[in-house]
Amino acid sequence: MALDQSFVGRSYPPTDPYEVGREKIREFAEAVGDANPAYTDPEAAKALGHPDVIAPPTFVFAITFKAAGEVVADPQLGLDYSRVVHGDQRFVHRRPVRAGDRLTVTSTIESIKSLAGNDILDVRGEVHDEAGEHVVTAWTKLVARAAEEA
Repeated sequence: MALDQSFVGRSYPPTDPYEVGREKIREFAEAVGDANPAYTDPEAAKALGHPDVIAPPTFVFAITFKAAGEVVADPQLGLDYSRVVHGDQRFVHRRPVRAGDRLTVTSTIESIKSLAGNDILDVRGEVHDEAGEHVVTAWTKLVARAAEEA
């Protein structure tokens, strides 16, 4: 069954603040194999003009994908998560994510499409710091595969 188009434009309340820690940044950089010293060495980051270590550009995925979970879990939307695969991801940064940032995410359903029986859901996550400064926008595409016919 196709998802309800009336959900396009619906925004969800901001998440609780997520405090970005140096160790989380280091672990993420190691996991993705990025040895940029700005991700692990405060002095290297300061030499580049940052107040502390910065996160790799895709670090914010963990925060925005979790926030998109609120959309997925909305019982009124009726998305069958057991059939969902992650279709695409993109980011537009206004500034790097930094250690010490306290970030919130507001998720908005940008589009819902049906294609060959699959539902395609685009969710935009607006990430702000505790001062209200816009840090990054993330777009997550989720594909709910069509149910197999018996």
